[in-house]
Amino acid sequence: MDTPKIDCHVHIFDPARFPYPEDNFYKPAGHEIGTAAQLGHTLDAHGVRHALLVGPNSGYGLDNRCMLDAIAHSAGRYKGVAVVPLDASLAELQDLQAAGVVGVALNVALLGVDYYRAAGPLLERLRQLGLWAQVQVQSDELVPLKPLLVDSGARLLFDHCGRPDPTKGLGQPGFQALLGLAETGRAVVKISSLVKTSVQPFPHADAWPFVQALVEAYTPQSLVWASDWPFLRAPARIDYGPLLALFGRLVPDAAARRAMLWDTPRRLFGFAG
Repeated sequence: MDTPKIDCHVHIFDPARFPYPEDNFYKPAGHEIGTAAQLGHTLDAHGVRHALLVGPNSGYGLDNRCMLDAIAHSAGRYKGVAVVPLDASLAELQDLQAAGVVGVALNVALLGVDYYRAAGPLLERLRQLGLWAQVQVQSDELVPLKPLLVDSGARLLFDHCGRPDPTKGLGQPGFQALLGLAETGRAVVKISSLVKTSVQPFPHADAWPFVQALVEAYTPQSLVWASDWPFLRAPARIDYGPLLALFGRLVPDAAARRAMLWDTPRRLFGFAG
């Protein structure tokens, strides 16, 4: 695809320069490691101009230094989503914003619904600063949190198609809640990591109906593409090129594809040309 591209979900792991905290629950190793230099080579090989770096709970937990270092040395190529405690202050968030962070990760799929029931004050601070609340839920976890997210007024960015259960169809409550949030005008969904919404091998055809439903509900003006590189805990081999080719197959309309790959993420996250 000749369309200019932005990858809206990648992680950087560089334990040689930024060691993992000793008490972290999971330490990526081997092929899971992906340094800033390796990311740059991957993006260059596929014509991807920018990337949104997501601070991983795996490996680094609340330590954003590896991600912030990559942003600082990227000459504007990268922006970030940080991992912070629920009591992160307005000043701390402002410092992250000044360093190129555009949002904060709420990893409900990892930490659970109950943990984020207390996220109201954090969401209010994100709203004040215009930062994104990047939410990763799975199955029906969005249902109990939807009122909190809606009432907060914060901008909402959902990971990996909302991670619906591939065996429960389009009508499952969590996915219907995600589709309904399109009406707020401040929710965006990443078309990414179909492996997390599939019980079939690549190209994960059982996940395609969820993608099509999202395209219809959100339109390309509120959808972005992402790879989830370097494919942490992948159940089978994943390669960057086939992911891009699959996206082209799922979104055959050139104008819609350009919007999701370039125009929409550039507008939403403030990337330059």
